[in-house]
Amino acid sequence: MRRYREAAGMSLERLAEIVRSSRSNLSRIETAEQMIPPELPAQLDAAFNTDGHFQRLYPLARREAHPDKYRRRMELEERACVISYYAGQLVPGLLQTEAYARALLRVGDPTATKDELETKVAARIGRQRLLTADPRPHLTAVLDESALCRPVGGAGVMAAQLELLAASVDTSHCLIQVLPYSHGEHALMGGMLSILELRDGTSVAYEESIRNGHLLETDVDVASYRQAYDRVRAYALSPTDSAALMHDVRRRLSQ
Repeated sequence: MRRYREAAGMSLERLAEIVRSSRSNLSRIETAEQMIPPELPAQLDAAFNTDGHFQRLYPLARREAHPDKYRRRMELEERACVISYYAGQLVPGLLQTEAYARALLRVGDPTATKDELETKVAARIGRQRLLTADPRPHLTAVLDESALCRPVGGAGVMAAQLELLAASVDTSHCLIQVLPYSHGEHALMGGMLSILELRDGTSVAYEESIRNGHLLETDVDVASYRQAYDRVRAYALSPTDSAALMHDVRRRLSQ
């Protein structure tokens, strides 16, 4: 893309006008930092008169895995103005206490040394600086009831985690709701999802399983996950009822 653009003596600003995109998006596509949207190849062929060249390349680029999707996701998270989470089994990293994070990271890599473990804990908790940044993102989260009931780290660690969540259910920058067991099946069962709305108006989704994550940047993929997230959130408890459930689970842990 850059080679054809420079051969045509065209600036990014001019190409952005022709394909009706933003300069920042095109710049990230040229440096392989952002997935190509499906409509762009045909627009590039028209702009450069390349007779389908970009459209033939697109299926190859679409299958290419990002070399470090997790790091890319972290970079995008730092540029987000709205972060939306669904978590089926675990409390999301931005909402974890240090002890809760340590318990998860220890069981995830039981061979790690103490120093290696503490480095991982510091890195995870360090991400939470986003929540006090200026400007800071607005965070919404839907937690499955199972994420509250599994005593990660033991009763004491989980009680402190629940206390933190209950205090954060409805603040100026955070809204947390619980999807109760009684709702039954839904489209996001079995994983964790985050949707990041960036300050340039674009959105990305990140789907995470046990050991793998998939970064999704096309409008079609993001819209599909956004619809699933909105439906799950519609069936979740209110923040007030969610906090009451958290306190109830915490009381049961102490019995």
